[in-house]
Amino acid sequence: MSKLAVGVLFGGCSTEHDVSLSSAAAVLKHLNREKYDVVTIGVTRDGRWYRYYGETDGIREDGWSSGSASVPAMLSPNRAMKGLIELTGTEYRFTPLDVVFPVLHGRNGEDGTMQGLLELSGIPFVGCDTLSSAICMDKAISKTLVEAAGIRVPPFMTIAAGEPLTRSLEAADKWGFPLYVKPARSGSSFGITKAYTRQELIAGAEAALLHDGKAVIERHVDGFELGVAVLGSARPITGAIDEIELAGEFFDLTEKYALTTASIHLPARITPEQAEEARETALRIYRLLGCSGLARVDLFRAEDGSLLFNEVNTIPGFTATSRYPSMMREAGIEFPELLDRLIASAVSEARP
Repeated sequence: MSKLAVGVLFGGCSTEHDVSLSSAAAVLKHLNREKYDVVTIGVTRDGRWYRYYGETDGIREDGWSSGSASVPAMLSPNRAMKGLIELTGTEYRFTPLDVVFPVLHGRNGEDGTMQGLLELSGIPFVGCDTLSSAICMDKAISKTLVEAAGIRVPPFMTIAAGEPLTRSLEAADKWGFPLYVKPARSGSSFGITKAYTRQELIAGAEAALLHDGKAVIERHVDGFELGVAVLGSARPITGAIDEIELAGEFFDLTEKYALTTASIHLPARITPEQAEEARETALRIYRLLGCSGLARVDLFRAEDGSLLFNEVNTIPGFTATSRYPSMMREAGIEFPELLDRLIASAVSEARP
């Protein structure tokens, strides 16, 4: 049988560019080269596209875009040419692609923009479609939809750039502190503040709005966070559930990738009945928001035992030790098999 041509797309114009490099290096390392012809495609921080012919270490060390190993390229939006166009001087070279694996995090990667280009091109791709990616990336919209479906969310409100903070301060007086202030469309905890006073709330709102045109203010939940890894489309399954144990203020960027004071328990320290409730809630949210391929659904378990929705990550971290692959490994699906399943699902359930 002929090999599938798999385009692995990494980098991107996002504050999470470095995270994408680590994830992509792990994916490239574990893809079965007997099954796939791998076409490596990188996007620089300033939006330049290249086909990369070098070693994986060049991606991990962020030296991939300089030198002769990178050739300027672009994805064809023309469905009659489903693939990558490489540009060399006045000539071009076309490489057909059977499927694309976007290993991109944050804005311009998992927010629907890249998914829209891939849908336009007609090339099957791993992960959620354009609409679902955009909805899940926007914390305000996803929380509104989930709450409207009858699933609990922490009390929250949305503020826009230039809007007076009067409503925010009134909400703070009503809910009490601490409050979280988050950019509505940002990942990996960039721009998030935990505010204990009115002054910290104002400063947090200003910081969040530097990352996005709108921000979410949300009441703190006394309890702990659970992560549910979901895999598949028509009949999605879940991996093992993990639990974040915090010693600091919140699970910020440093804790996510260094675990300086936080701990991740896998499996989570909950009863089988609580685990089943978390799985059912996560699957309901996954379907409600139109997810497909994969996602990690994050929930809070409050001290009173109730579950509340936090957020959905449609392209979670993908290093071999990241939470999503670890949860799937705990459920018996090793990293190479996980990649095989994701690619097979993208090809068999290609969007029209």
